[in-house]
Amino acid sequence: MTNNESAPALKIIPLGGLHEIGKNTCVFEINDEIVLLDAGLAFPTDGMHGINIVLPDMTYLRENSHKIKGMIVTHGHEDHIGGIPYHLKQFDIPVIYGPRLAMALLEGKLEEAGVANRTQLKRVLPRDMVRIGKSFFAEFIRNTHSIADSFTVALHTPLGVVVHTGDFKIDHTPVDGEYYDLHRLAEHGEKGILCLISDSTNSEVPGFTAPERSVYPNLDRIISQAPGRVLLTTFASSVHRLNMVLELAQKHNRVVAVVGRSMLNVIAHARNLGYIKCPDNLFQPLHAIHQLPNEKVLILTTGSQGEPMAALTHIANDQHRQIKIRKGDTVIFSANPIPGNTIAVVNTIDKLMMQGANVIYGRDKGIHVSGHGCQEDQKLMIALTRPKFFLPVHGEHRMLIKHAQTAQSMGIPAENMVIINNGDIVELSEEQIRVSGKVPSGIQLVDNAGVVHDNVMKERQQLAEDGAVTVAAAVNWEGKLMVKPEVHLRGVVTSVERSLLYALVQKTIEATLSDRWTEFAKSFEDSQLDVDWAGLQVQIERDLQRLVRRELQSRPLVVFLLQTPNEPPPRTAGRRRRSTAKNESLVS
Repeated sequence: MTNNESAPALKIIPLGGLHEIGKNTCVFEINDEIVLLDAGLAFPTDGMHGINIVLPDMTYLRENSHKIKGMIVTHGHEDHIGGIPYHLKQFDIPVIYGPRLAMALLEGKLEEAGVANRTQLKRVLPRDMVRIGKSFFAEFIRNTHSIADSFTVALHTPLGVVVHTGDFKIDHTPVDGEYYDLHRLAEHGEKGILCLISDSTNSEVPGFTAPERSVYPNLDRIISQAPGRVLLTTFASSVHRLNMVLELAQKHNRVVAVVGRSMLNVIAHARNLGYIKCPDNLFQPLHAIHQLPNEKVLILTTGSQGEPMAALTHIANDQHRQIKIRKGDTVIFSANPIPGNTIAVVNTIDKLMMQGANVIYGRDKGIHVSGHGCQEDQKLMIALTRPKFFLPVHGEHRMLIKHAQTAQSMGIPAENMVIINNGDIVELSEEQIRVSGKVPSGIQLVDNAGVVHDNVMKERQQLAEDGAVTVAAAVNWEGKLMVKPEVHLRGVVTSVERSLLYALVQKTIEATLSDRWTEFAKSFEDSQLDVDWAGLQVQIERDLQRLVRRELQSRPLVVFLLQTPNEPPPRTAGRRRRSTAKNESLVS
């Protein structure tokens, strides 16, 4: 598309992936048309009790869903496609374009979530260009990453070409023979790129990222020397790594059993698309491998990050129904812990060692390489594209700063780049790049039941830190306790005698009823007694919270259950008024 002097500004709005690792989501908006690039998820931290996944706040897209013309997917990692099924429950996306492997993985996710009818999936090949709306043409440029079938995107707009690298490293010896299309990047750089939006994950690391093929000789040596079974764990989506492991299993005459739903799913799709090539008889079901000599078995398993529900974690906890660690087993961690997962990973390693396994792990073993470019990869990207403006993304704050410094060392002026937060509106014109405002941003927490709101998370945190105090009391129509309140402490540490605490609880409830009853219980001429039981319940709960925090010197969750009378309220002379009590038996 040719540049147009009167073209409106292009808005770039990242909703995730800034000052964090994960949930990469970016909005491009021009002429009231929106194109999304990726929509990923992140995994919960230790303090997010009961949470399964973390999503970006999509308020802006819900409110502007009528503008959405389509989505671009760069590759099939969860932090780039994992949020799509959840978002489609909130708004439609007319069409999603992406690589074959990512679309195959996404298709299964959408069907499982029951939202396959909310969009149309279209697979693209390298150098394909598709039109999205009236203002965007998306060109897909093959890149190299830790998952097969990954793309950099050149987005053609009325203002010029904007290149989004996606996740990338520059691997000159790719396992699948699919080289980074540096020629096409250089062609765009020669013609002029308005803005480069680039992956910052390894911006603090000097040098080039090692090629994926570099782990092959080390894995080869370890597997060849293993006296018994080999259990190998890596990221389920690391198709190139899985391909090499399967190749080594054939070389050393081992059959392969695959454990873990996500790994089974990725291998099946990658084989169908030709990214993994191996004979069918290489794979054996779990029940069959028990009949084979140990030295003839290799087990591929999920759990490289110590995930609680992953297969390797169950094996380490001696809870897996079909696999038990045997003396002489070799367990290979062909992955480094993601920040935040280190404790879970080392705990898994300890438990495996306690059961007699020889565990191979650590950066010094040369059995894992990153899928993200280091400083020299990033410099080469900038040198090839020669952008006018620069926007570092996909990384924590220090990574974004370091990437910007690298760009300045390559000749991009400081005023031609911005460091932004999720939700910032970056306005790009032919003459300048600036932050012009902000849209709602933040996170949505999801558990098995759906979105978990802030008040629920605060209660979960309170329960985890200080426990809970539950009080149940029955009150009659005269505002008197019918029996002694029931008090239960769960997870509460107290130096106060429980009998004393129970007496103080009863005294507090009686005082509230005595002092405040007339505020909540009113009668009118010729009417029944009208009691605001819900308001009374809230007031007593507040008074109990103050008591508990004062006496226990902590802040447990206080839950007050109020039992109301079963019989109708008494009548008084005068005019009638409908009771709001509705003979409720429980207010909570």
